[in-house]
Amino acid sequence: MEPIEVKHDEPNHRFVVTLSGEEAHLLYRRSGSCMDFYRTYVPESFRGRGIAEKLCKTAFEYAKANHFTVIPTCSYISGAYLKRHPEYRVLIQSGEVA
Repeated sequence: MEPIEVKHDEPNHRFVVTLSGEEAHLLYRRSGSCMDFYRTYVPESFRGRGIAEKLCKTAFEYAKANHFTVIPTCSYISGAYLKRHPEYRVLIQSGEVA
């Protein structure tokens, strides 16, 4: 398997992994010091390899390093990811996740 390298494409508000010409991404909107993580996508042929997990970790670490709050609009992030990584709940904008 190719190494998984996440790149931050800041002008287009996304974190991206490119594998064999296909793209996995986490899309976000930014308003001031708040990031809305609204979509995570991994092509079907690359699912189950931890790519979405790595995209999310990179995005949350970016938010943390830059003192941003996060709105986890994406159902994968607000559900499965945050259940496995409660350490990132401190970044969630108040009232956004139970």
